[in-house]
Amino acid sequence: MTSADDEVESYIARLPPNTGFATGFRAWGLKYRWFALLTIVAGNIAALLAGTIVNVAIPDIMGAFGISQVDAQWLSTANLAAATVAMLASSWMVRVLGLRQTVHITTYLLLAGSLLGGLATNTGIMIVARIMQGITAGVLTPVSTMLIFQVFLPGRQGVAIGITSVGAILAPAMGPAIGGVLIDTYSWRYVFYAGIPFSLLTLAASSFFMPTRQPLPTRVPFDWSGMIALSVALIALLVGLSNGEKEGWGSDYILGCFAVALVSGAGFVWWQLRTEHPLLDLGLFANRNFTIMTTNSFVFGAGLFASTYLVPVFLQLVQHLSPTRAGALMIPPGIAMALLFPFAGKLAEVLDHRLLISGGIAFFATSFWLMSGADANTGFWALAWWLVLSRLGIGLVIPALQLGALSHIEISRLSQASAAFNFMRQLGGAFGVNLMSVVLERRHIYHADYLLSTQTYGSSETLNMLGLLRGMSHTLGFAGTEEWHAARAFLQGMVQQQALAAAFRDSFVILAIAFLLTLIPTLALKPRKAVQGR
Repeated sequence: MTSADDEVESYIARLPPNTGFATGFRAWGLKYRWFALLTIVAGNIAALLAGTIVNVAIPDIMGAFGISQVDAQWLSTANLAAATVAMLASSWMVRVLGLRQTVHITTYLLLAGSLLGGLATNTGIMIVARIMQGITAGVLTPVSTMLIFQVFLPGRQGVAIGITSVGAILAPAMGPAIGGVLIDTYSWRYVFYAGIPFSLLTLAASSFFMPTRQPLPTRVPFDWSGMIALSVALIALLVGLSNGEKEGWGSDYILGCFAVALVSGAGFVWWQLRTEHPLLDLGLFANRNFTIMTTNSFVFGAGLFASTYLVPVFLQLVQHLSPTRAGALMIPPGIAMALLFPFAGKLAEVLDHRLLISGGIAFFATSFWLMSGADANTGFWALAWWLVLSRLGIGLVIPALQLGALSHIEISRLSQASAAFNFMRQLGGAFGVNLMSVVLERRHIYHADYLLSTQTYGSSETLNMLGLLRGMSHTLGFAGTEEWHAARAFLQGMVQQQALAAAFRDSFVILAIAFLLTLIPTLALKPRKAVQGR
């Protein structure tokens, strides 16, 4: 046996046993850990690109199918909801099917969903496609975290988390730019195909670098009861949030949705405490640091996904940028995160997590406080640098959250802990998109009503503006009463645009405040030196 072989065997001896990775290390040496990591990164890029790239196409999809903003947000919500529920199934899938088969099945599902979405003839089919794409993201995200703690030793786990995060965040950041080019060059349908090359790469690489299923001493049943209860609770809650404006928040329909969500959610928790093989191991939340980290993960998921949803729509509907230019604005923030994440991962290995999380919160909150001052005339680079600031904040926080939450969990519970941590972030994302969509709609109505109430014939400013607009209408070829009709219609359009811009500014303020509130639980974290290793 050579010294290199001895080094490999020594490394394998320090890893968790019976994971199936030992064969890969013996075949490829220590570089195998990077091959395995990059395989999962490619899968995450494919799934997350598919999940977020559609946001830049929402205005075009609204026009193609004649749907409202509230209906269109279901394209994001369905994807996030499916991903949220699927995350808790990832641990069972890996144990029963093996890592390679899990990656293969979910990637094939992603390919099918991408093709279906691109060929969709109505929003119902498109929502089904988005659900299929979301399931893949839901499974692969916790799998990537689990893999890091199974093939990397302490001291390199932070760097690995940083590299994985590059893929996880770079895809949403670059997605709008890629989507914008595809929309302007071809059509909105092509955004569904953008992740296919990464999907094919994942299928090929996983055949070499992902281990097959390890023999199980006993059969592991799937918690179908828990899955159904959770799905019903989440769907009922999101339906209630999405339709509250349209149906009325006090209507029987909406109250019924919330009642179903409450009962199903309570039933889910009750069942998880009773069943031998729970979908979610609630005992994990007895660990204070894990609970605080997952709570922060929930809030950060809400902020991250809500901002990823809001910003491209703001750029197109308020600033009237083309999809390509709107997408290009997300490139500088994406590059900033890609450069920061590996460094931030290393910092998470040596610095107090409270310091990194607090600093990241400050960056993100400041960014969206600045965004609250944006309007139709705000410059491209001002917006770009504000978004860079938010992504720097996320870059500092995510590695610290992941490492802080999982590095002191027993190996036997790691897959469940990884699923729970990522589940909370994804759940936050689903809530964030829905709640911010509702906030945006309500604030738009409020500002529009207020501004329209000031536009009366008793107002000299209104009369002067109508006179100016009437003159413009005359120049454009309108005559007689048509001049006044055109002038009033144009004035109403101006009011609606101002109201929409004000609604977005309110939404950005709320995002900033929500992030600042996470400072409270962060301060309750135990100092790093007080936490004992695994």
